[in-house]
Amino acid sequence: MIKFYFHPSPNPLKIALYLEETGEPYELIPVDTRKGEQHSDAFKAINPNAKTPAMLDDDVRVFDSNAMLLYLAEKIGKFVPADTPKNKAEMYSWLMFVATGIGPYCGQAVHFKHFAPKPNDYAVNRYDFEAWRHWQLINDHLANQPYMMGNEYTIVDMSVWGWARVAPFVLVQMLGKNCPMSNACSMKSTRDLRRSARKL
Repeated sequence: MIKFYFHPSPNPLKIALYLEETGEPYELIPVDTRKGEQHSDAFKAINPNAKTPAMLDDDVRVFDSNAMLLYLAEKIGKFVPADTPKNKAEMYSWLMFVATGIGPYCGQAVHFKHFAPKPNDYAVNRYDFEAWRHWQLINDHLANQPYMMGNEYTIVDMSVWGWARVAPFVLVQMLGKNCPMSNACSMKSTRDLRRSARKL
């Protein structure tokens, strides 16, 4: 059985959603990052980068949320598009977009807005701008299709949802009924209604 090392933050939530959507059995092992449990030697033996999520699948360790999504999707064979070079290229591109853009910029925007010990207007403006720009790309991409890969719900949507769930905390403009990014906000709302998402 998979041992899933979890903290209720955006990246681990992607994996939790995939496991719940597929019904794959797993043991959830909480990691309290506020107490620094991710820095223990035992945890770093699984993820040397000392971040959640991570997992053990018998004797296989996997860390980094997108690596975990790809590993699980390959193993289980659900929520992936048809196996063509074009589909794979599109899937990999958007997964990396989340990993290198949405995640880091949203994370830094939250840090400098809400948790930095001293105000830093330059950092707030920079990361707020980049977070907004990245979400605008998601919004534009969803203008004429219901899912990131077109008409099919895939791991790319799960990866985006992990961060969409906290988008209003990153960008207060995305809060409430007057969200200016209607496609991205609608995507978040419809994913939130999925039975598996409601369990998280």
